[in-house]
Amino acid sequence: MNKKTAVVLSAVMGASVVLGACSKNNEGASPSPSASATASASNGASASAAPTALTPQTFTFLDYSNPSWPYDANWKIWSYIKEKTGVTLDIQLPAGNLLEDAISLAIAGGDMPDIMWTQEKRLADKFGQQGALVNILDYVDDMPNFKAWMEKYPAETQNMLSSDGKMYEFPNQGLGESNRRTWMYREDVFKKLNLSTPKTWDELYETLKKLKAEYPDSYPLTVRNGLRYFEDFAAGFGVSAPVDAQKASAYLDGTGEWKYAPVEPAYKEMLVYFNKFYKEGLIPKDFLTIDTKMWQDIVSTNRAFVTLDYIGRIDFYNSALRKDNPDFSMNFMAPPAGPSGLQKNAFTAVTEEGFMISSKSKKIKDIVKFIDFFYSEEGHKLVSWGKEGDTVSGDSFIEKYTDISDLRKKTGLSTDGTYTWFDFNAHISVSSPELKSAYEQAPQYDNDKTSTPPFTPEEQQVLSTKGDSLNSHRDENFAKFIMGTRSFDTWDKFVEEQKKLGYEEILEIYKKADERAKAAVK
Repeated sequence: MNKKTAVVLSAVMGASVVLGACSKNNEGASPSPSASATASASNGASASAAPTALTPQTFTFLDYSNPSWPYDANWKIWSYIKEKTGVTLDIQLPAGNLLEDAISLAIAGGDMPDIMWTQEKRLADKFGQQGALVNILDYVDDMPNFKAWMEKYPAETQNMLSSDGKMYEFPNQGLGESNRRTWMYREDVFKKLNLSTPKTWDELYETLKKLKAEYPDSYPLTVRNGLRYFEDFAAGFGVSAPVDAQKASAYLDGTGEWKYAPVEPAYKEMLVYFNKFYKEGLIPKDFLTIDTKMWQDIVSTNRAFVTLDYIGRIDFYNSALRKDNPDFSMNFMAPPAGPSGLQKNAFTAVTEEGFMISSKSKKIKDIVKFIDFFYSEEGHKLVSWGKEGDTVSGDSFIEKYTDISDLRKKTGLSTDGTYTWFDFNAHISVSSPELKSAYEQAPQYDNDKTSTPPFTPEEQQVLSTKGDSLNSHRDENFAKFIMGTRSFDTWDKFVEEQKKLGYEEILEIYKKADERAKAAVK
């Protein structure tokens, strides 16, 4: 760790001692629906400098276009940013929406844009350690707002550090709440059938059977993207860990020990439930291949009544389907408890998205001053609510938006590449009463908040090779256990197969990386 980095981290972690009490009390808490944008701004960074005047100029920027709210050059947010900073963003979009591939190609070709947006920190760490990205900590003295922000949010700052103690991606705070996932159910159908929401997985099984009996062509529990949400299901069994092609299924248990979820007995217990669901038609036969559109079709046509997804889907369904069916009501459901009694959802109210700066840019000094504006109180409110008198009046939006998606499509607010520090009350303000209530209830079921430790390039290589083999073997056999083509009598053999593929080595990497990260800030 270089001297400058050490000084910065010392200041940040020193501030965390002072701020720790209030930070801990707020950790994982839902934003208050009644909180105003003005009040939120007043609780911002400890100091906020006016934006540094920049000569009107253009930065090239590799951004992302979300299919749900495709990029629009005419979004108001771009003009607001230009008005306040003087900066025009010359935005490039990846072909086929494959942002990771576009970043890799730009770096490999040496023709990098000034700024790039990433959706995963691992990419920033990877390319930063290769020398392609700026170490942000070298420019902290040029960013007074960011410096104050780091003191306000030491945990978010620490989580963005690479294994070499540097920072290659600007941290994000606030909008992670939109990534919160939870159980939800068709409240109107449950009321019609006089059903209570299940409190345990055994009750879940009985409830799904009753729904199936009433709607024979349905698959009462339906999710999308195959095994992806098993991280969330497993929280109730105490073994919540990513089921992701890019991450190992490692997790910290209650004692602070790293464990590998797929081989734990509790994971087997969960798979036994899904095997039972599958055999009795309580989940779709093609559950592994259900994509977003298929899932939406099933849920919207009385063929699914319990699901697990992003919490904002409550309004997504209700807003669209109540036009033809006024009684349609998708609502929050508390997670059913697993055998150990845990009523938990995986903690997913986080985001890894953020700005990266090319080390080859000739405008680095100006770029950091530009991005510093986003960490000011003025920038915080602007990118969350828009412009006073145009999109917002006081602490509420002038136009009535149908939902968050509608807000994004019309204004560009909270779309990729437009924020670093976000006031989530902006989203709460356009939510329905059901969604507001869900945001209030959901945090009480949060699993422990954890973060993935930063890895060295060598560790990343092992995670990519052995991790890929482990994940492929895991997914293939989870599917077999659920569909009954592999007997649970062979579970011990499955564990041994995973061991031979190297899960113990993966765990050792996590342990060492975690120890290294903790030692770096002592």
